[in-house]
Amino acid sequence: MSHALIVIDMQNDFCPGGALAVAGGDEIVAGINTRMADAPCVILTQDWHPAGHSSFASQHEGRAPMDVIEAPYGPQVLWPDHCVQGSTGAAFHPGLDTTRAELILRKGFRPEIDSYSAFFENDQRTATGLEGYLRTRGITELEFVGLATDFCVAWSALDAARLGFKARVLTELCRGIDLDGSLAQAVSDLRAAGVTVV
Repeated sequence: MSHALIVIDMQNDFCPGGALAVAGGDEIVAGINTRMADAPCVILTQDWHPAGHSSFASQHEGRAPMDVIEAPYGPQVLWPDHCVQGSTGAAFHPGLDTTRAELILRKGFRPEIDSYSAFFENDQRTATGLEGYLRTRGITELEFVGLATDFCVAWSALDAARLGFKARVLTELCRGIDLDGSLAQAVSDLRAAGVTVV
């Protein structure tokens, strides 16, 4: 088995009605379930922030969601409070078939740093441990689906390519935020890095 499906952040807060809703985020659940049924290995990521996380706009006086600040590790978009540990918003979408998951990887739990990628925190140095898990299981090819195309999905796929994995993003099973052209930029960056964008 050399292939895994990585399902990124299919959580209530990223679906319509959630704190950081991605338009149409719930439309891809059934398709992801179908894809999971055929995948030899399924890994789910789960955004898992402590209350008062440093990436929340509510923690920065005079700042609004979608403002960008300069964090110690680089530019950081400020978000509405979302995916707070143990909350309904942090739970997986109720329609998602989580029974196929062999690993659930939680990220964004360090209060001082955000984490988009499944592989690294946003400093792009602090590892989540996913790379080691994949290598010890002999997995070399990764397919990415989920939310949001231009943030957590793209960062994960770019890191996968950088680490030497063969990476594909299935855009029909992703939805994007598209903040100031971020979606087109993400697709361009992915292709430039050698990621297959289907």
